[in-house]
Amino acid sequence: MSMRKRDIPRKIICLTEESVETLALLGRLDLVAGVSIFVKRPLEAQNLPKVSAFTSSKIDTIVDLKPDLVLGFSDIQKDIARDLIGAGVNVWIANHRTLQETLDYVLLLGRLVGEEARAQVLVDNWDRKLEETRQKTSAWSYRPKVYFEEWDEPQISAIRWVSELIEVAGGADIFAERSSAKLAQGRFCSAEEVAKSQPDIIFGCWCGKRVKLDSFASRPGWESIPAIKMHEVHELEPEIFLQPGPALFVDGLDIMVQHLERFNLRP
Repeated sequence: MSMRKRDIPRKIICLTEESVETLALLGRLDLVAGVSIFVKRPLEAQNLPKVSAFTSSKIDTIVDLKPDLVLGFSDIQKDIARDLIGAGVNVWIANHRTLQETLDYVLLLGRLVGEEARAQVLVDNWDRKLEETRQKTSAWSYRPKVYFEEWDEPQISAIRWVSELIEVAGGADIFAERSSAKLAQGRFCSAEEVAKSQPDIIFGCWCGKRVKLDSFASRPGWESIPAIKMHEVHELEPEIFLQPGPALFVDGLDIMVQHLERFNLRP
């Protein structure tokens, strides 16, 4: 049963980026009354009131805005959720970590705002894109080894949805077995482990600061890594790869494929 228009939230606060972009693609950016300071997609969302970082929020400001619903992501925001719930605010904290769970999240959010049909179209298109990409990359003769770095000190490897994206795009995440760890500590890795794995390509994707690409070559023991010797060290945009939302399918998959297919085009 579809939700009646008067039943949908009329004012939504988004504590993270993926909910903003999803609502925009559903044609309901008009419902968003406040966003994260990190929001970049879509461009017009940057003009909305900034009410939250990732681990802290302006609780009083959010309460004063009288939202019908606050949307957040992950267990890291549990304290924000507790304070808002204590103030009588409706809160939904999603905790999706895989590509499939991200598609399911889009469907759920679409249902919440009365745009289930539009959400289904988006998800069907992205599902098709994933399958077409899998078919393309499965024919490659070589799957380049990938080191994706989410943070540098300590070194943190790819979270699960990024690791899955690498696999679909034709690569092999050198720390794939760690990607499903519930806490970031489970994805810590050492410089020695990376050097031993000999990745063909390295991606730096640091949330909150620019990647220092020249710093990778100076790490002890990394001079013999193929990615360093072949200058295959690249920066990726956190707003595309570190939010489990539409950006992964709209741009992230294509960007990853463009980087990895070069290894199958070389003579």
